[in-house]
Amino acid sequence: MKAPKIYPWGDTRRFNSYSRYFGRLFGGRVQKVTINAGFTCPNRDGSKGTGGCSFCNNAAFNPSYCVPEKGVARQIEEGKQFHEKRYRKARRFLAYFQAYSNTYRPLAELRRIYDEALAVEGVAGLVIGTRPDCIDDEKLDYFAELSKKCYVIIEYGVESCYDETLKAVNRGHSFEESADAIRRTAERGIHVGAHFILGLPGESREMMIGQTERINSLPLTTIKFHQLQVFKNTLMAREYERYPERFRFFGLDEYIALFAEILCRLSPDIVLERFAGEAPPRYHLSPSWGMIRNEELLQKLEQYLERENLWQGCRFRSDENFMISHQMTCKI
Repeated sequence: MKAPKIYPWGDTRRFNSYSRYFGRLFGGRVQKVTINAGFTCPNRDGSKGTGGCSFCNNAAFNPSYCVPEKGVARQIEEGKQFHEKRYRKARRFLAYFQAYSNTYRPLAELRRIYDEALAVEGVAGLVIGTRPDCIDDEKLDYFAELSKKCYVIIEYGVESCYDETLKAVNRGHSFEESADAIRRTAERGIHVGAHFILGLPGESREMMIGQTERINSLPLTTIKFHQLQVFKNTLMAREYERYPERFRFFGLDEYIALFAEILCRLSPDIVLERFAGEAPPRYHLSPSWGMIRNEELLQKLEQYLERENLWQGCRFRSDENFMISHQMTCKI
């Protein structure tokens, strides 16, 4: 019987998966618990702009228990109860500060918030979503010290490598600002993640695939991709209603084929957390894929990769030794 192929990340899966990354780190399942700690953003409160990013509707992704008035500890406890029913093996948790920019307060307030989260039984670390313009050296030094005691990852919303796109969606920062924040975070030994949206208006298929080289130049631990979704009650919803010709949405099979081309070029060192997003259909103004779960999306991606004999990094230009040693052919 032929032995299964082992990829550079140490297992037989055709991409460097998030779940197995945590399995290697913690020796078992670790579940993220989402928290809304009542943060805002500099392009919402007027310091940089108002209205926020044109695509942003945080309610589409926040679980119902995420209410700032409950406080951090209570949200974590309710989240633990939710996940313990669904994932019975979940015993350790990461406090995931998702809503808006979770470093956008003075350091003393951040210490209080994150200390409260880490004091909850079973919390093994922090996942902190923020923007590159909401971090500074003082905060990074704090997170570097904290990361010596527990798992810490800072996830930056980058969204696109193209400044014209970032300006069009009212992002309020450049790609180079994101790259600089990512580098300064990684230099301190802190895990760092990035989020990108595929399909933003004005970006061609070639642009989406082509930005992978710039992504590979960043010292990322993890990465998340979402397909463009236009949600109700956003600035982008108004744009879509007025200028629908500016938008192009991918069917599920078409999107998987597009993402496979990106994955083939993505560095094998980067852990793939997500390749697509899911939100309740009631939030969608644009066409949606319905109530398909992340597990189903991953299954479809893996089936496509298996069928086409593709894997993460098989066209990554600096990975020639790996391709030769495994004697594989990447079909694309």
